[in-house]
Amino acid sequence: MTTGYLAAEGFERELDDELARAGAVVELRHGRLRVSETPPVHAAWAANIWWDAERIAVTSIGHAAKELRRRQRNWAVYAPEHRGRAQLIADKLPHVAARPLELGEVAPDAPLGSWTLLERDLVLAAGDCSSPFPNGVPSFVEDHHGPPSRAYLKLWETFARLRRQPGPGERCLDLGAAPGGWTWLLARTGAEGLAVDRAPLAREVDRLANVTVWRGSAFDLDPADIGPVDWWCSDIVAYPDRLLGLVRRWLESGLVRNLVCPVKFQGATDHDAAARFAALPGVQLFHLSQNKHELTCVLLDAT
Repeated sequence: MTTGYLAAEGFERELDDELARAGAVVELRHGRLRVSETPPVHAAWAANIWWDAERIAVTSIGHAAKELRRRQRNWAVYAPEHRGRAQLIADKLPHVAARPLELGEVAPDAPLGSWTLLERDLVLAAGDCSSPFPNGVPSFVEDHHGPPSRAYLKLWETFARLRRQPGPGERCLDLGAAPGGWTWLLARTGAEGLAVDRAPLAREVDRLANVTVWRGSAFDLDPADIGPVDWWCSDIVAYPDRLLGLVRRWLESGLVRNLVCPVKFQGATDHDAAARFAALPGVQLFHLSQNKHELTCVLLDAT
């Protein structure tokens, strides 16, 4: 079985290290794409994973497009080489409307495959991919006036990728909330937000009717004092193992239904720490286009 791992831009080394640790042998490097014939593994540092990819020998541009159309409708091209020829093939495929998402919108349901030209007359294509976005990168219609920071885009991308987000009446906890970008987005869903930080929130977020502010350290909170939360969210800057202790304490309390938490790396990437997060039951760990040197940890329907 052939698997393609498309590295998040700028994090090729992290992906290479992760694949090597997992025992995945890379036979071919094609731009940011790593192609392996060994059993597939989850790779958090891949912007997109191409499951069960196939090599397709083609004789012309039209033949390549015909072979792709025969397999499914929607395709996204990755073309680090043979760009002109790849674009001519893409022009003969059905148009995929990858329009920017409006606030609150999630990824479309239609399957989106990925393909590339390994050689002039050799296509590598996978109809089943880990990301619903072209090459793992969504596009958003940003709000430049409401949120106090662009950090809200990380949380929005998480919701969009998972096709899940809070709804009216749900209870959301935002730890390390200041200046309030995540709290602002949570409030926009109609949910009830509890924002926790030692620093103050931006005035326009603090004044929102469905937001309560708790001044203090997230690490000093007793889950029992907060009670059940539908969404546990945190964009805290902390060493991974300290953050892992906080996450475990809340999960062990049984009070968390869904969890979203970036794991930030300072200095060299700590693959062992990432593996400890990935080992939490039910957790997904992935790199978002809005992530920098960090991975996003997600747990859905824990209770």
